[in-house]
Amino acid sequence: MSGTAFSGGRAQLLSDTLAGAKAEGRSALIAYLPAGFPTVDGGIEAIKAVFDGGADIVEVGLPHSDPVLDGPVIQTADDIALRGGVKIADVMRTVREAHLATGKPVLVMTYWNPIDRYGVERFTAELAEAGGAGCILPDLPVQESALWREHATKHGLATVFVVAPSSKDERLTEITAAGSGFVYAASLMGVTGTRESVGTQAQNLVERTRATGTPLPVCVGLGVSNAAQAAEVAGFADGVIVGSAFVKRMLDAPDHASGLEAVRELAGELAKGVRGRA
Repeated sequence: MSGTAFSGGRAQLLSDTLAGAKAEGRSALIAYLPAGFPTVDGGIEAIKAVFDGGADIVEVGLPHSDPVLDGPVIQTADDIALRGGVKIADVMRTVREAHLATGKPVLVMTYWNPIDRYGVERFTAELAEAGGAGCILPDLPVQESALWREHATKHGLATVFVVAPSSKDERLTEITAAGSGFVYAASLMGVTGTRESVGTQAQNLVERTRATGTPLPVCVGLGVSNAAQAAEVAGFADGVIVGSAFVKRMLDAPDHASGLEAVRELAGELAKGVRGRA
């Protein structure tokens, strides 16, 4: 099922969670943390802490050696995870344990190359078995995604595509028609990272994406790092995606316990932000 809120599998939980936030008159808070950071067990604990703090949905990053969309903060965390020997099996375990512990939707965010090498059928089957809600695929062109979408649909997984301010209207229509779960709107041209201001490009992109007629929620990522920015984005988006700010809290913490408390606290602040939107 394309271009719709998904029915079936854990993708339905994702759609229900986004719809539930909308029914409460707020945006959903979507957090990102890479698997295997600072360790596999530590990463699972961090995701549980973020959910405990108030996140509605979590994206688990599959660490990659050449992350084209990720800025220096997430690249640092990915490097720690990769040097620790993280494998796709660890990513699946992270999804499984985070979902089982919380009952909340957990997605994987990954570049295409690891899936291609692992095998599309194997990856989708294992992700579904682990309780994953779907995948965000920032570098998979829609016109080359048929094989992925076939297997994702078979296993009840959402396929989330990324749109950018540079995306032409025709392209936005193509992407929203092919995707499911939600649309990931990159707020600006560039890589992930915290910024002083989210800017007006994000609101314009959300409006243009909705103008395609898509029923999918439009969630905004790149640049949000505090409650004020979360409230600003929540004023026009269905979901607020935060990654680098969580990773930075973990990196800056003097020890693991402090890091867990820091990300739990940040999730609480951001959760208040999405509830206090303009």
